[in-house]
Amino acid sequence: MKVAILDDWFDTLRTLDCFGRLAGHEVTVFTDHVDDVDVLAERLRDTEALVLIRERTPVRAALLERLPRLRLISQRSVYPHIDVDACTRLGVVVSSNLHTGSPSYAAAELTWALILAAARRIPAQAASLRAGTWQFGVGPGGVGSTLRGGTLGVYGYGRIGRVVAGYGDAFGLRVMVWGRPDSRDRAAAEGRAVPASREEVFAAADVLTLHLRLVEATRDIITAADLAAMKPTSLLVNTSRAGLVAPGALLAALRAGRPGGAALDVFETEPLLDRADPLASLPNVLATPHIGYVTRQEWEEQFADVFDQVNAYAAGAPTNVVNPAAVGG
Repeated sequence: MKVAILDDWFDTLRTLDCFGRLAGHEVTVFTDHVDDVDVLAERLRDTEALVLIRERTPVRAALLERLPRLRLISQRSVYPHIDVDACTRLGVVVSSNLHTGSPSYAAAELTWALILAAARRIPAQAASLRAGTWQFGVGPGGVGSTLRGGTLGVYGYGRIGRVVAGYGDAFGLRVMVWGRPDSRDRAAAEGRAVPASREEVFAAADVLTLHLRLVEATRDIITAADLAAMKPTSLLVNTSRAGLVAPGALLAALRAGRPGGAALDVFETEPLLDRADPLASLPNVLATPHIGYVTRQEWEEQFADVFDQVNAYAAGAPTNVVNPAAVGG
């Protein structure tokens, strides 16, 4: 099959052991990011199998209708960026292993790395050492904080949130959980503290970390009022999706001093290349370029599934099919 891979920004997939599973296919890897539908349609006009790296490129009807040879989209995890109805109508199979039994430990670890780095001002301290000024500690916020004895709010007690809560136990924090009713029930059944209201979580948390999927019900779920209720010493962590927070609310809240800081791995526009973007340059923001799931081990696991789905389709027995009605279409 003619296989195209989008958004492999550093040509990483070729370096993975699992890339060998595509041997025998004609593979084209695109290492830049393109939003223009005309450009994408031209690039992918002969593509039969499209491999996506999570949600980096939306695939909607306007593009799908211009790809007459496309028969398969192969990826891993959730697929809000794919117009599944259009795929079904056009006979394009969507294969995506939802890995319901396994969390992304890489994302959970990155979440905790951001919490520790922000609490102890690690980027500023490292920069101070490199600059020859030894420790950084002048002015408010210079000296870091100890986490132990504080309160960790986990908003969303799914696969990743549950792991992050366990890390909170190890660091001696009091863990509070909020989320959907079933999420709260599961947390309570496991002995977690579940407050009477979400307002209590925002008001009490020294660190509040978001672990929700971005769907219509959760878009903009974190409001300006929620953020204004946080402590001026608190930290908001978002390694899930930027769209969980109402547009402009976080920037305004950070400038107002509640919460006192943020640690972010996700942004409304990705890749974020504007060095002047305030969420990438404010002194009370620690920002990383959406690397939560980007580790060699994680990618080996993920793309072994993705490439196996390509081979399964080529062999006439597609797996992890999201839209069975498209099979044979």
